[in-house]
Amino acid sequence: MDIFSDRFSFNLCMKGKSNKLCIHQLDSMVIEVSSLQSIAIVASDASIKNNIATSISHTHISNQLLIKTLHHTAFITSTEAEMFAIRYSINQATSKTNVSKIVVITDFIYAAKRIFDPSSHPFQNQSVTILEDLCHFFSKDPNNSIEFWKCPSHLDWHLHKAVNVETKVFNPTPAYSCKTS
Repeated sequence: MDIFSDRFSFNLCMKGKSNKLCIHQLDSMVIEVSSLQSIAIVASDASIKNNIATSISHTHISNQLLIKTLHHTAFITSTEAEMFAIRYSINQATSKTNVSKIVVITDFIYAAKRIFDPSSHPFQNQSVTILEDLCHFFSKDPNNSIEFWKCPSHLDWHLHKAVNVETKVFNPTPAYSCKTS
């Protein structure tokens, strides 16, 4: 990723900034890019309830919801669930031929930063897969890029709120109720 270090960035709502300022920054970014067909905006989130993780992502292009994904798995950490949601979102966005920029909006920026962490960590399998997709994406065109935007859940910002609400409404029903503790 050293070769492509100028192709990815992180935009954070810093502590001390007002919620209104963070919402304004997110709104401005979406207004600026929403009419462009070459930019994919992805909102992703994950939640764990009764040891079942729900990962959801919505991919928007030209101000339209293009892809909506929902995955469930059992007995993983919230970081793994968030990394998977980001991984799947990036995979879907990079598969579109006309996309030159991906904007990932997540409340778990820690997971996004781990993607680019070369040290050994428990999420390296997810990171390697994401980096392979991004290397291929960056190699296609020197202008291709990705931005990660932090959107804390408490902001209730519309694009992220939609995925956040969906992760929480899922009510898992165990297939084998005798194995539920």
